[in-house]
Amino acid sequence: MQQEPVIRMAMMLGVLAIMATWEWVAPRRALSVSKAYRWSNNFGVIALGTLLTRLVVPAGAVGLAVFVESQGWGLLQVVNLPLWLTVLIAIVVLDFTIWAQHVMFHAIPTLWRLHRMHHADLDIDVTTGLRFHPLEILLSFGIKATVIVALGVPAVAVLLFEIILSSLAMFNHSNVRMPLAVDRVLRLLIVTPDFHRVHHSWYPHETNSNFGFNLSVWDRMMGTYRAQPDDGHDGMTIGINQFRDPKWERLDKMLIQPFVGPTNSYPLNQRGEANLAQTPATPTAPAITRPASQPPSDAD
Repeated sequence: MQQEPVIRMAMMLGVLAIMATWEWVAPRRALSVSKAYRWSNNFGVIALGTLLTRLVVPAGAVGLAVFVESQGWGLLQVVNLPLWLTVLIAIVVLDFTIWAQHVMFHAIPTLWRLHRMHHADLDIDVTTGLRFHPLEILLSFGIKATVIVALGVPAVAVLLFEIILSSLAMFNHSNVRMPLAVDRVLRLLIVTPDFHRVHHSWYPHETNSNFGFNLSVWDRMMGTYRAQPDDGHDGMTIGINQFRDPKWERLDKMLIQPFVGPTNSYPLNQRGEANLAQTPATPTAPAITRPASQPPSDAD
């Protein structure tokens, strides 16, 4: 596992190049902000998050798993299962953990402050899939590490999961167009770009749906699945009702977003708008009357 950073970086750059090319050839939506401006700042925060994680936990999740295996810790280390089944179970459990963590970051206002930087992107494309606040990345690592230790996840399973997670995050955040029939089939198993784009809507009841990154089954099982956005994929507004000014896409502004302004109406327990039982047929109207093209205000 000494080559783990090289393997992960190679896979990430490969998927990034593929999705960026697809976005250029067949974009799903017109962008509202300059790609050069967004990408330079998004890659800046991605680099900071990666560097901070390596400084705080140099061995990373795979290194932790290697140590756990050497100590024989965790449930999967004491049951006699074939390696392939152990790896499969571990990947599925880790994926559910990430789904549950994602819901938690939407449900707890303090955690939403960290997570909302991801949602404040005014467009959604391949770079959005890697754009998370460095503090959120560290907290996420702690949650993942707890599961790795408790379950005794093999190092090979952690490596595979990390590759799958980053690859599918870039895929399902990408601004790519695919045939609707293909999307319908793929979303039965995995999260597609049209599936996940709903989650980046500015409406709280849509933001608080479709939490999955890899497997789509969790949202279907837990009642958080929303098939399509109320305003359609071409007409929907991406982002949240705070940080609408493109200046908030700048690296320094992104880093201070968790410490600026109220938590607003987005956390799950804040407003009735976040009711996940609401259907697209009965969309939540904004609290005040405004032109359809105007975003909800910070006071909503």
